[in-house]
Amino acid sequence: MSIVCVRGDSALDEQDLRAHLAAMLRLENISVLLGAGASVAAGGLTVLQLWKNFLREYPQSARRFSREGFINTEDTELANFEGDNTREVPNIEILLDSLEIARIDWQRRKPTSRNLKVFEKDVDLLLQCVVKAAILNEQSWRSAPKFDQLPHHVKLLQRLVGARQPGQASPWIFTTNYDLSVEWAAESVGVHTHTGFVGIHNRTFSPQSFDLGYRNVNARGEARFGCNDIYLAKLHGSLTWESSDNEYKELSASEFWPRLKGIIDGAQPVSSSMMVFPRAAKYLQTVGFLSGELFRRFSDFLAKPQSCIILIGYSFGDDHINRLIRSALLNPTLQVVAFLPEFSGTQEDQLVQLKPEVRRLLSLNSPRITFVGGGENVYFNNMVDLLPEPMLYDLKEQEFKERIRAASGGDHAE
Repeated sequence: MSIVCVRGDSALDEQDLRAHLAAMLRLENISVLLGAGASVAAGGLTVLQLWKNFLREYPQSARRFSREGFINTEDTELANFEGDNTREVPNIEILLDSLEIARIDWQRRKPTSRNLKVFEKDVDLLLQCVVKAAILNEQSWRSAPKFDQLPHHVKLLQRLVGARQPGQASPWIFTTNYDLSVEWAAESVGVHTHTGFVGIHNRTFSPQSFDLGYRNVNARGEARFGCNDIYLAKLHGSLTWESSDNEYKELSASEFWPRLKGIIDGAQPVSSSMMVFPRAAKYLQTVGFLSGELFRRFSDFLAKPQSCIILIGYSFGDDHINRLIRSALLNPTLQVVAFLPEFSGTQEDQLVQLKPEVRRLLSLNSPRITFVGGGENVYFNNMVDLLPEPMLYDLKEQEFKERIRAASGGDHAE
């Protein structure tokens, strides 16, 4: 594997990087921030791919957004993006935010306007593209995927929980993705996931559940090594969340699938109750509580002593998250490891290709900040192989369990 790695002002080779990651996973607190790039291997789309699909399928909608001043004129031409994966795309969440505010104001001023109906249809088409980008695999919504259908997510989770020492906190997964890849991967190998929602038949958001954990009351000595649960904070929402009667609910994938199927087929509009998209005009009444609590947990984690956050598939395109990470560097024991495929070195001609936020972090020359680049070599599916092997979990053992279940018709528990 050919990688480029810089820690502070020092270059690391692959062996040094592996040693550094092994040390990071043994810190008191460990977390991972997953961006859109982490779901590509599972069938998801990057923001660039999402925007290309929107331009390809609904060019007239994009041009109308441009005429109204929501996006730049050059952002409406598919030809500008084809073959250029480094081109900046509109921030989809900020765009949706602006569109939502405009829609509400338009309804107030001209509720019967024919142009308003066209505008609302254009917004819904963009939302459909966002939903399609996060579906991953339609079959998984009907029956939960097995561990070998999300091998890279499974490997990440197993290596995180397998590195925990006795008494250490369970790992955190923070993600900007709407899909269910983390939940499905955890479920397929028996890792419990704390999402902030509690209940069996009526799962509602209760942030206090993040302060709870699991432990084996019978474990003694070496058996106490590792953990069997993770905390998952979906910072931008989830496809299976909805707001109803001032409550925030998490539904099962199979329960929510008929609604999603209607959306991606164009048979029904995206429901305003779906807790996926930013709704600035309703922030205080709805999304504010849930989103604010999740971001508070993110900020609180970054302030903990002896902590590390690993960034995977995150392109530094979210200014809110960037500010939180930057300010968290005041924590003298926080370590940041960022896997960024476009990072190729610290020469002037190499730095100019990077986002301003990345250049700002690199300019600090801090030994607490590590950037790892190398194109496809540091994509999510390759990056997880750099993490140290878990001590408690083994994929061959999992395969054996699967064969036992299959042979017994699935009637026997593990």
